[in-house]
Amino acid sequence: MAILEPGKFYHVYTQGNNKETVFKEKENYYYFLQLYRKYISPYADTFAYCLLPNHFHLLIRVREEELIMNPDTLGEPRIINLVRQFQHLLNAYAKAINIRYNRTGSLFQERFKRKEITSEAYFTRLVFYIHHNPQHHGLIEDFSDWPYSSYHSILSKGTTVLQRENVLDWFGGRASYKNFHEENAADFTSTMPLLEEDEL
Repeated sequence: MAILEPGKFYHVYTQGNNKETVFKEKENYYYFLQLYRKYISPYADTFAYCLLPNHFHLLIRVREEELIMNPDTLGEPRIINLVRQFQHLLNAYAKAINIRYNRTGSLFQERFKRKEITSEAYFTRLVFYIHHNPQHHGLIEDFSDWPYSSYHSILSKGTTVLQRENVLDWFGGRASYKNFHEENAADFTSTMPLLEEDEL
């Protein structure tokens, strides 16, 4: 099984099987994030996310402690494989949705996609791309009105598992972060050359 390597940044994304809707109502989004905090947050830093009705996007960095030992393991320690953690996340969510909506079968594509982030320009544009996704797909007129992304969480001062200060520092502060998103929303095409392979 291929691993997500410690210390590296990745764009992780997938969609519903046959583009099926995976988040049917508000409570689904929040339940997914609850599972995400359980299965992924202990092992990866999250810089941005967006959940949409039939897919999601994440920008993460695998912690160096991924060579860390699983604190729940008794006796001989074992190394955590983050790919397997993502599989646990998606499977746990799918089982809950199947029960809730009386459905059967796979909910997500068989394999989630991941792309290593290898440049500063890619990282910067990816944060914007993830937050802008609902507007890009025509779900809403203004991306900042979408409630299921990290855009407002990064601007707020509430408790979060996001790498808020790192993201704000990267953009040069709250005002610069907000301005970058607003200015680029008017010209989304400038982002696409870096991200064309990331489209679902």
